[in-house]
Amino acid sequence: MFDSKIKSPEADRLFEAILSLETTEECYRFFEDICTIREIRDIAQRLEVAAMLSGGETVAAIASKTGASTTTVSRVNRCLRYGTNGYKIALERTSNKN
Repeated sequence: MFDSKIKSPEADRLFEAILSLETTEECYRFFEDICTIREIRDIAQRLEVAAMLSGGETVAAIASKTGASTTTVSRVNRCLRYGTNGYKIALERTSNKN
């Protein structure tokens, strides 16, 4: 079982709420209520960066194409290499949908 650093009853409730959403529209509604537009865009950008890194693109190319800082790209790359495989799981499960 995965031992998360953020595990709490509040985090459990948040993730259960996210898992209860059934459509992309419901996700837009929920995340626009719970996050700032900037937070949503930053998270979406990080996922795009992860996809591009997984596809073999360079840090410089990704920064240029996405507008992400090289620091952000490097941070995502570190998560891909040494993190909890969260990006990998999400990318594998969504790769055939895009």
